[in-house]
Amino acid sequence: MMNYSRLIVVILLICIGFNLQAQNDSLNTDEIIDYSQFGDASGVRRYATQKTLNQSPTRIISIGYEYQAGFFMPQVPQENISNTKVDYNVRSMSGLRAQVNLPVISNDKIIWQIGVNYWGSQILLKEVPLSRFEQILQNNGLHTAGFQTTVFKPLDEKHFLILQASADANATFHKLTDVNYKAITYSGTAIYGWKYSERKMFGLGLARTYRAGALLHVPVLLWNQTFNDKYGMELLLPARGYIRRNFSTSSMLQLGYELEGNQFYMPDAGNNNELFIQRGELKPKIMWDQKISGFIWLNLQAGLRFNWRFDAINTYDGRGNSELFYSAQLGNPLYFAMSLNFVSP
Repeated sequence: MMNYSRLIVVILLICIGFNLQAQNDSLNTDEIIDYSQFGDASGVRRYATQKTLNQSPTRIISIGYEYQAGFFMPQVPQENISNTKVDYNVRSMSGLRAQVNLPVISNDKIIWQIGVNYWGSQILLKEVPLSRFEQILQNNGLHTAGFQTTVFKPLDEKHFLILQASADANATFHKLTDVNYKAITYSGTAIYGWKYSERKMFGLGLARTYRAGALLHVPVLLWNQTFNDKYGMELLLPARGYIRRNFSTSSMLQLGYELEGNQFYMPDAGNNNELFIQRGELKPKIMWDQKISGFIWLNLQAGLRFNWRFDAINTYDGRGNSELFYSAQLGNPLYFAMSLNFVSP
């Protein structure tokens, strides 16, 4: 009986020893392992993303061509003949369009892009002889070459900032060496927004823009929303707005509009006069985007080019005692455009 009792005591002592050793090992392990490195799932900080589900792809490189059909250009002043004006018919207006946007920084906390763009418009007229004003438009065309930078800064999972700035050289020139400071225009946008979910983001801001031809300071509304797997909308008012129909992850149709334009410098419009052409175009359109292969997409557009403004004045931004040389109610032709685009993943 005594031997049995002693055996029980020995077993109990061994068990207590193992337990104490296990506790000691656990304490030692805690001292070695820094559990803070593993984090707490509930404490991980997340940031808003810049897109909604099924949104149209972001273009990194885009090369395209735009064609506007013939239209009427009435009452063009003849600089060498007092009070004489002539009606012209434009055969077409067309040109190359190109854009490159490259990411400088791209992570969860900030996305910063810089880019360059070009928009050319070659004008072909039917009537001859032409006024000096029309000769320059036909021989030189209207050209825009610019630089832009955009920052998307998420503040947390629900809030974000978008900052955009651009500088464009706009003129009737053949080469960049013809450009001077009078051809440069500056634009910018600042937006504060809310990312409600992966299907909806909303923002309000202010823009300095030449999209309507003349300098404007206007409020901005950003609203991107995906309603379901088929339908959504992408708004950046007043610049553009579209309703989207997704047929698959590689094809979509959009219906909406875009407002485009700028102020173009004409250094010699006759009689040693310089002019600034304020050109603004409203384009109701339908667009088809189709994935071709990998990250290469095709974009096709068709719509109406509605004349918003086509004025020629003699001072930058119409400052000071400016005089209006020409203000036209241009005809509103059909237009077509296509582009090949390398898009982001």
